[in-house]
Amino acid sequence: MNYDEWLKERENGIGGSECSAILGLNPYITNAELWEYKTGSKIKSDISDKERVIYGKNAELPLIEIFKFDYPEYDVIHNDFDLKRSKKYPFLFGSMDGELINKTNGKQGILEIKTALILNPIEWKHWDNQIPQNYYCQILHYFIVNPEKEFAIVKAQITSIKENETGFKQVKHETRHYYFERSKCIQDISYLEEKEIEFWNDFVLTKKRPALLIAA
Repeated sequence: MNYDEWLKERENGIGGSECSAILGLNPYITNAELWEYKTGSKIKSDISDKERVIYGKNAELPLIEIFKFDYPEYDVIHNDFDLKRSKKYPFLFGSMDGELINKTNGKQGILEIKTALILNPIEWKHWDNQIPQNYYCQILHYFIVNPEKEFAIVKAQITSIKENETGFKQVKHETRHYYFERSKCIQDISYLEEKEIEFWNDFVLTKKRPALLIAA
């Protein structure tokens, strides 16, 4: 599908970048706002022209290519605007940055690319031996949509910017990789699945507004 078709398809259901809002763990959108978008009572703002959105989109393919160099043990499959729906719950969908196949044992996995700009020391805490909760929810969601996937790898490029004494902008990138096994996330997967089903069936389909949850 093309970009416009991909956007249209995303209107019908819950995607990986949205699911954390259901739990009150999305720093950009509340569960009530997500409900408004999914019931059609509010139109979602177009953020495709935002600088960091454009950067993340343009950086995705180069970062995937670097991943291939660093991890030759995986076959990497990437398709632009690829969207997969859960066979069990068609209202759950996901657009993965890449699909992985371990060349040694044939196990299938997920590749997710993240580009983060750190503006203050507090934001580093979200990356301290972990990934931000909204990104973790996204991985859990992809496990739900793709029950054949046994693991996931997040490649994160974390950027900080400061000016030196001459006024020259110093851009520093730190690359991190995070590995998740489905078998170790079963309880979290089940909890998110339960809440996603509840949100869709009890609130979106009935058009009943959920109680507001706010990200910490």
